[in-house]
Amino acid sequence: MKILFAVSEANPFIATGGLADVAGSLPRAIRNYQHACRVVLPLYSAIKQELRGKMKFVCNFYVNLGWRNQYCGVFEASHNGVKYYLLDNEYYFKRDGGIYGFYDDAERFAFFSKAAVEMIQYIDFEPEIIHCNDWQTAMIPVYLNLFYRQIDKYKDIKTVFTIHNIQYQGKYGMEIAADVLGLPYYAAPTMLYDGCLNMMKAAIEVSDYVTTVSPTYAREITDPWFAHGLDRLLKDHQHKLAGILNGIDTVSYNPEADSAIYENFGPGSLEKKTVNKIELQKAMGLSQNKDVMLVGIVSRFVAHKGIDLIQYIFEELMKRELQIVALGSGDYLFESFFQEMQAKYPGRAAVKIGFLPDIARKIYAGSDVFLMPSKSEPCGLAQMVSLRYGTLPIVRETGGLKDSITDLGDELKGNGFTFKTYNAHDMLGAIDRAASLYYDRENWKQVIQKAMQSDFTWKRSAGEYISMYRKILSKDEPENASVKN
Repeated sequence: MKILFAVSEANPFIATGGLADVAGSLPRAIRNYQHACRVVLPLYSAIKQELRGKMKFVCNFYVNLGWRNQYCGVFEASHNGVKYYLLDNEYYFKRDGGIYGFYDDAERFAFFSKAAVEMIQYIDFEPEIIHCNDWQTAMIPVYLNLFYRQIDKYKDIKTVFTIHNIQYQGKYGMEIAADVLGLPYYAAPTMLYDGCLNMMKAAIEVSDYVTTVSPTYAREITDPWFAHGLDRLLKDHQHKLAGILNGIDTVSYNPEADSAIYENFGPGSLEKKTVNKIELQKAMGLSQNKDVMLVGIVSRFVAHKGIDLIQYIFEELMKRELQIVALGSGDYLFESFFQEMQAKYPGRAAVKIGFLPDIARKIYAGSDVFLMPSKSEPCGLAQMVSLRYGTLPIVRETGGLKDSITDLGDELKGNGFTFKTYNAHDMLGAIDRAASLYYDRENWKQVIQKAMQSDFTWKRSAGEYISMYRKILSKDEPENASVKN
């Protein structure tokens, strides 16, 4: 099979969150099953020069978008055996201040979507499936159906649309349909939802298959509580909706080889994890004490991540024998809260504001437990990463957290601590259960050793995606079918 994976960000080129991790890992895992998978993303000016210097110019063409006729250059790069196409247009992608959040994001990503489809005429790769991700690529199946199906190269291409976070849907006024997106008047019913233009809605409607990044999230988004208004639509399309749990890059996230942590360790050398704990305490201004339970938090500081629960019972937490270290950025009120707690409880609470990957890895490696009490969580990768580093997650049972973390219970058969209701004191109860086990040193060590062996590689997830691709294409290929990439 031949798959073109379309994303707005991908490691190692540009990253703001979990989507980049997926785009940097899943195509490689699919390729390991001997299927061709290439990736297309924008060529942002923020991509480092050392990576840009390794790119090769392929071709250029022009993209019609409404009344515009915009240049698009195609550059090619390889990483871990996967070929990436990076689409160049300096007007849209040479921006300071990040890659999202501009006044013309609708136009920028409509251009990218149409250019990604147009590109297929000019490269040496004819995909059978275009796998789109989130609203920034939601126009790809729309443009494909409207403008390209009459061309031989495009007539049989299938489309998959993956929802990584349903909160962000690409919603705009219908007035941009013709002028900005270049859509004919008869496309209006496809784009219209609840009185506005909704790109995600259109992709759900016209794609051959729709996926989310965990089975539980696929069920949750048919409920109004989680769906941000799209529950009615998703119920109508449940026949083509599925959830596949993400994996993590276990080569990158490997405590035995990670150069970002203070000292490498594995299940058989947990005494070296203690070195990471002491060094983390020292670096963050916490009291250096290997025996006190250290609670780690790496998160965006926004309400749906459960930060309000932490805020509500923080004073009660400080009555217990534990420390808290937090890393993240987001709402000013939550950032200020953590800074106030750091000042109020010196040596016991610490925070770093910002997106700092190296410090995140140090927190994964040096903490004893990892707190992730999300109100909703499509998949979540941090809980899987923390397990990889021998740090037991404390999570709420939602989305991918429920699918990846099983409560240890009295028989210690799980890999973390969970609570069900979105309630601060239920979360506190899970933290207390973690503390009780933490001070049972022999059992704690055995639980950590077992938890570190949890399988969150991309091999399983890639296999499920390949089964889905086969279903869409109605192909009955042997598992080791070979396709030249």
